Amino acid sequence: MTHGALVLFSGGQDSTTCLAWALDRFETVETVGYDYGQRHIVELECRKTIRDRLAREFPQWAGRIGEDHTIRIDALKEISNTSLTQDVEIAMGNDGLPNTFVPGRNLIFLTFAAALAYRRGLKHIVGGMCETDFSGYPDCRDDTVKAMQLALNLGMDRRFVLHTPLMWINKAETWELAQELGGDALVEIVRTETHTCYRGDRGDLHDWGYGCGECPACELRAAGYEQWGVASVQEGVSQ
Repeated sequence: MTHGALVLFSGGQDSTTCLAWALDRFETVETVGYDYGQRHIVELECRKTIRDRLAREFPQWAGRIGEDHTIRIDALKEISNTSLTQDVEIAMGNDGLPNTFVPGRNLIFLTFAAALAYRRGLKHIVGGMCETDFSGYPDCRDDTVKAMQLALNLGMDRRFVLHTPLMWINKAETWELAQELGGDALVEIVRTETHTCYRGDRGDLHDWGYGCGECPACELRAAGYEQWGVASVQEGVSQ
């Protein structure tokens, strides 16, 4: 096993921040993205540009960026009936969960990531799961990730370590983390190159990035950006 990491990298704000976090800590960092028939599949198209800009604008990370992998999981769309995999309106379900929840998605993602890490000789797996702004998704909870780490280690007889650097921070603090890791340059990459909008809308560039501005992902991202900006101004005044 090397001192390397595999980052679950969708091309969104959270996974890009996690990629920067990993590049700041590990000797080699590979990335993996999943094509599961998501409506916002445009996120996968953002990944190469983000990786290229990180290598170009952060020389200290350029030599650490390893291979990128894309895995197709068509079955996930076939067995799910959600607004992320079907052309239906985003809404709350009768079970209290938003219909953007794709049952088993993160469990499957982590399992495939561990299988890939096993082959690549990587010990550390980094994901953007978050219990603070997780929209009620049960597979984003810290307990779920800890249980998966145990299951993967037992099932593959390896000592994987699952890292979730965003687990206990909100979206405003995620913007702040990007600022701490890479300054204004990284914030600008996150703002202009990443994709989070559930509807896959990249028509308009807002202060906080591209998106429809109306879906839950856009609302959360926009609110976090505003809160971070207000906090930054207040901090500057207090100094």
